[in-house]
Amino acid sequence: MNPLLVRAGETAHGSVAVDVTPERAGWTFCGLQVVELSAGHSHAIATGPNEVLVLPLAGSCAVTVEGVAHELAGRPDVFTEVTDYLYLPRDTVATLTSAAGGRFAIPSARASRRLEVSYRPASDVVVTLRGAGSASRQVNNYALGNDLETDHLLVCEVLTPGGNWSSYPPHKHDEHSATERALEEIYLFEIRPGPAGPGFAFHRTYARGEHPLDLSEEVRTGDVVLTPHGYHGPSMAAPGYDLYYLNVMAGPAQDGQWLMTDDPAHHWIRETWDSQAVDPRLPMTAPVAAPSSKDPQ
Repeated sequence: MNPLLVRAGETAHGSVAVDVTPERAGWTFCGLQVVELSAGHSHAIATGPNEVLVLPLAGSCAVTVEGVAHELAGRPDVFTEVTDYLYLPRDTVATLTSAAGGRFAIPSARASRRLEVSYRPASDVVVTLRGAGSASRQVNNYALGNDLETDHLLVCEVLTPGGNWSSYPPHKHDEHSATERALEEIYLFEIRPGPAGPGFAFHRTYARGEHPLDLSEEVRTGDVVLTPHGYHGPSMAAPGYDLYYLNVMAGPAQDGQWLMTDDPAHHWIRETWDSQAVDPRLPMTAPVAAPSSKDPQ
């Protein structure tokens, strides 16, 4: 068993399908819960030392906090729409209720400042395309590259058509410099089922030197990969199976910056994108604003 890979169901309890805390991951900042609710049921949220997002993966919900009910229209699933969402600061108690049931991600990060509760509509989600050719993918930014103020938390999601590669070229963000930020990272995977059943993908993480890492594994819906340091990528969508992953990142800096460096052996791949078109299957979920090929996610 590889400690970087948390299989679906491994941390489940009650209505919580995924429960990765900083303590479970062996690091300082990042966490993630996925809550699954049947119709009419509720889930209590106590953020404690963390700031969090309430991010619907499938279904709608209401989040009641400080006497105010924030209605999240949500979405049918991650492959068809972006979603509205809610930011909750540290030291906050809330109740999540879903009239029709659904699945809800609660990405988190340790926070020192207590900011304001903030509702964000789906129309505010910045959607961009990355890469080209078989490295084409879509990035939806929720707590990254927009005006949502967080203390440490960065959150985005990536959609990759079947047969394409994401998080490519392999890149890292484990040092603080002018070109990089030290960020722990969680990947939560979903794969769109095929006509005969569930699909699959593959993911790679590696590091050399004093703190080696080596992960090259098949991943399926509900699996989680932890990235404490080192190069990560690619995430490879098997032909015929579209790939989704939620990225949760956090580190010691409070500047909201996601900066990374490529594995030098593979940086040249970027030069090939200028002569290739973006995959016509993209975007999957929303109009694209300011396409770019700079980011490897």
